Amino acid sequence: MICIFCRIVAGEVPAEVVLRDAATVAFLDVSPLADGHVLVVPAAHVARVEDLTEDAAVSLFRAVTRLAGPVRAAVGAAGTTIGINNGDATGQTVPHVHVHIVPRREGDGASSVHGIFRSGPRRPVAEVGMAIRGRIAGSAD
Repeated sequence: MICIFCRIVAGEVPAEVVLRDAATVAFLDVSPLADGHVLVVPAAHVARVEDLTEDAAVSLFRAVTRLAGPVRAAVGAAGTTIGINNGDATGQTVPHVHVHIVPRREGDGASSVHGIFRSGPRRPVAEVGMAIRGRIAGSAD
């Protein structure tokens, strides 16, 4: 087994696990962005969010909602940023779906998700909406 997260799930690699159930495992990030930075992963190997089964997605986000408050409170944070990098172009370094729960404090120097994108020309919203709806319906738009 090569995937580091699969090895953590299997207990082959030590990790500071904070929650484990049949479908998910949550553990502290070894390179945390802040104290209490937790990664929540599905127990089964899945590389991208869109490849999760419905049951796996429900279990994953149930664990995220269960952890967000306790993670924040445990480290005395004011809030949490919760995010997923989905694919190489986003900076996903481990090709196993994982949700980051990062505790945040006022003035911590980090930005919101809006801070990672530059503003600039964009396609018209209606055009993008039509393209997405077309892909959902299975057309080539």
